[in-house]
Amino acid sequence: MTAERQLTERWEFTCGEGDAGVRLDLYLAERIGRTRSQVKRLIDTGLVTVNGEAVKAGYALRMSDRVLAVIPPPDPIELEPEHIELEIVYEDEDVAVINKPAGLVVHPGAGNTRSTLVNALLYHCTDLSGIGGKLRPGIVHRLDKDTSGLLVIAKNDWAHQQLSAQIKARAVKRHYLALVHGRVKDASGVIDKPIGRHPHDRKKMAVRDQGRQAVTEYSVKEYCGDRYTLVECRLHTGRTHQIRVHLAAVNHPVVGDPVYGRKHGNLGSKRQLLHACYLAFNHPRRGWMDFHIDLPADFQEALARARKGYRNSGVEL
Repeated sequence: MTAERQLTERWEFTCGEGDAGVRLDLYLAERIGRTRSQVKRLIDTGLVTVNGEAVKAGYALRMSDRVLAVIPPPDPIELEPEHIELEIVYEDEDVAVINKPAGLVVHPGAGNTRSTLVNALLYHCTDLSGIGGKLRPGIVHRLDKDTSGLLVIAKNDWAHQQLSAQIKARAVKRHYLALVHGRVKDASGVIDKPIGRHPHDRKKMAVRDQGRQAVTEYSVKEYCGDRYTLVECRLHTGRTHQIRVHLAAVNHPVVGDPVYGRKHGNLGSKRQLLHACYLAFNHPRRGWMDFHIDLPADFQEALARARKGYRNSGVEL
């Protein structure tokens, strides 16, 4: 099918005292969730103005400057159903619960229009909610590409609205298992640190005072000596990369995380060892439902190595 055109985005800001002297491209990238190179292209093509006039990307903002950015919709792309094997944990006329494998992208994006969960859903399901748009049919929430585990899919708009409202109200329960570096000192705790775009790498997130509130509750499930800890994390908010950023911020990054983790001691894992093990929500017709899913084989193998202290494994600790 051909994806429908999205609406033009229009962003307007008035600079405050704390914005004085900040480069225009940095200022906009932080606020509209684009990279500096993307923002520069918008500026260079005249789609960004300050006080009604076109300026350069390096323009130093002043207090009370009025910034307007107009982002045209992307060109439509072809989105085709694909016969990709899915593990469907539960399905009825309203929802489907999927056990997503690591390595599967949830929805198409720039440079990645095939072999996603959405392509698979278009093949397996005759009906999907259209609220998420043609590029994200049925998608109520998401998991990172290399995070495995449970996702709920909406098969009609009514179910999508009901589930989205629950997520907004923080009524959906989402628990994750993560194998992290180091021995976590406290048996349980809460990480309450705001998360925003990294100031220098727009593809990353970071704990930032200017970020949005992010709360992750954790509890230790198992110690693997002093090198590793298996923890369960419960999301109270849903920021991008939240668990990975929070755990890295307290010096216990997820094992195998290529972005926020460590270069060594990854137990042979080729992806971050983060798994959505529990999902619960109020089904629009059937009431409260909860689902558990076991760790996938690669996670179990890495955990077994951690338990054994990784002796004589031939893999660098």
